Amino acid sequence: MKKAFITGISGFAGSYLSRLLLQKGDYVVSGTYHSENSLQGINDITDKLTLIQVDLTKSDQIDHAIATVDADIIFHLAALASPSQSFKDPSFTFSTNIIGQINLLEAIKKHSHMPSKILIISSAEVYGKVAPSDLPIDEETQMRPVSPYAVSKIAQDYLGLQYFMTYNMPIIRTRPFNHIGPRQKPAYAVAAFASQIAKIEKGQQEPVLKVGNLSARRDFTDVRDIVQAYVALVEKGDEGDVYNVGSGTSQKMSDILERLVALSTSKISIIKDASRLMPIDIADNRSDITKVTQKTGWKPAISLDTSLRDVLDYWRNIP
Repeated sequence: MKKAFITGISGFAGSYLSRLLLQKGDYVVSGTYHSENSLQGINDITDKLTLIQVDLTKSDQIDHAIATVDADIIFHLAALASPSQSFKDPSFTFSTNIIGQINLLEAIKKHSHMPSKILIISSAEVYGKVAPSDLPIDEETQMRPVSPYAVSKIAQDYLGLQYFMTYNMPIIRTRPFNHIGPRQKPAYAVAAFASQIAKIEKGQQEPVLKVGNLSARRDFTDVRDIVQAYVALVEKGDEGDVYNVGSGTSQKMSDILERLVALSTSKISIIKDASRLMPIDIADNRSDITKVTQKTGWKPAISLDTSLRDVLDYWRNIP
């Protein structure tokens, strides 16, 4: 049995990754969580996991966790993941994402047992404001970040490369594009649309849906496909390398909204909400996933329509 350790195991992607590893049957799974409230997404499997409450910005806490679990494979998912929130508190975003990863890598370096693979989760946000000629975005595309979050993920990405180069740590980096699915927080657009539609259907909200920028195009992949890619990369990816993970297509946000509204029988009006707009937005972020597909054989299997239906049904089932 392989011992897998997931930072941020109770988060959106972490909760799906932990389930996938348990289902595979050849992993013993442990991980870190930040708060008791975050455990709701894994309540049904906590008896099958080893959980350690950790603040990654506290070096002694992550040092103790790494020494305790003695993992074979480490997935580093814990981070503040909202570009919009990063504008409100850039310092907190930087300290959480960058200092947290430094503390993790230093703890791994300190202990005698080196994992066989470490997956660092960067983000497609690192590419930022790409030119139309750069589409689809491959791993060589110039980075032009437009949010503090994106800058923090560049730092995480390059810290992974630096520790591989300097200390020969078996690090693989990945840059996932937008992922969606049940249990995602309504701070993200698709979950925000779906949660409002569900409230309108229940009579808990006026039949008016508030939205931000609908002209942007985004590359959406189901989170259940994303975590499949993460496992494929630790099993088949090259140490020191970086891989995009996405769908390879992009959808206009107005089309995503229309598809969700079409799944509802309620008559819904749409209004722009200035509070949902960011200081700067990216027009398109379509991925080129040739590299990850050729290396691992991974490609998305869940259709966008299935993902959208599952997200809406999740919010419908919340009282």
